[in-house]
Amino acid sequence: MDNNDILLEVRNLKKYFPIKRGIVFSRHVGDVKAVDNISFNIRKGETLGLVGESGCGKSTVARVIIRLLEPTDGEIIFEGKDITKIPQNELRKLRRDMQIIFQDPYSALNPRMTVSEIIGEPLEVHKVVNNSKEKQKRIQELLELVGLAPYHANRYPHEFSGGQRQRIGIARALALNPKFIVADEPTSALDVSVRAQIINLMQDLQKEFGLTYLFISHDLSVIRHICDRILVMYLGKLVEIAPNEELYSSPLHPYTQALLSAVPIPDPEVLGKRKKVILLGDVPSPVNPPSGCRFHPRCPYVMDVCSKVEPQLKEIKKGHFTACHLH
Repeated sequence: MDNNDILLEVRNLKKYFPIKRGIVFSRHVGDVKAVDNISFNIRKGETLGLVGESGCGKSTVARVIIRLLEPTDGEIIFEGKDITKIPQNELRKLRRDMQIIFQDPYSALNPRMTVSEIIGEPLEVHKVVNNSKEKQKRIQELLELVGLAPYHANRYPHEFSGGQRQRIGIARALALNPKFIVADEPTSALDVSVRAQIINLMQDLQKEFGLTYLFISHDLSVIRHICDRILVMYLGKLVEIAPNEELYSSPLHPYTQALLSAVPIPDPEVLGKRKKVILLGDVPSPVNPPSGCRFHPRCPYVMDVCSKVEPQLKEIKKGHFTACHLH
């Protein structure tokens, strides 16, 4: 793979949240290791999926990458530049190229602002329009782009359905013509029929504008539909990286196998033949993760080495990496 094809590269990224106690919370007693030393890259024009159970660190990865949260350690290389080193006053320029679509369309929009004000705010902040007429024209273009009518501009968020609100959020994210968009579970709060509409809209916009997505979800059927490659995350660690069809046809890590076995299948005959993988116990605490492989307390194939030595991501097939002592 040519390095010129890589838009964003994450190297040894860590994000720890300190736990403090005492009358004035002055005593440091540990850390929540939300993201613990992960590395991956995203190619230009690609949709990279990130999946895992709730609490595994997916959303934290998203927020650290676009600098809504400061990393504890590691590098985030965007277009050849380490954005963890840039000062706060340069972050505004970065925002034009990196945007986020939030999970909850109900809380992501300011209820006191009209749609016109919500979409127009980034245009004013970044001074990409010269006057009010130009701004209104751009707002109308964005609304039509996401399937809304120009007259919707004067309405407030409470007057829209969940799917329409998410379209407004997408329009806001597109306002500055970004190169990279983080979609943090953008369909999880929507009905199934609306979910399909939003996914199709995002795919159409990607083709039209050459967008690059980091698509985060716990819904593996959605991930399969939209993503080119998939990262599987467990308790702050990446356990598998593979191309889309390769992951679904030949999952290597036991955790990935368990996730895929839980995906609903509408055909009873196929469902009856599929091997069901049942995970025992709960996800361990990120404050005090297990030694060795973090998945070993729940793994059906656990060996002695699993509790002692942490497995490293290794390329088993071309483009297919896993962190497991079985391979």
